[in-house]
Amino acid sequence: MSTLEQLEWRKSSFCAAANCVEVAQLAEQILVRDSKNPTAAPLSFTTEEWSAFVRGVNDGQFRFN
Repeated sequence: MSTLEQLEWRKSSFCAAANCVEVAQLAEQILVRDSKNPTAAPLSFTTEEWSAFVRGVNDGQFRFN
């Protein structure tokens, strides 16, 4: 079993079926993957980059309406 398989992958409670984005933390990296393709290499972000993204979401920077 690889390190990525051992991680605690989380997805939103709003996720419908298996069409979701999943996130996990590995040391100082936040990993993001597509739940439909969990064996593909995940995207990797620093904790600072992830925190900035979460702040942007909470501040409404990604609303497209």
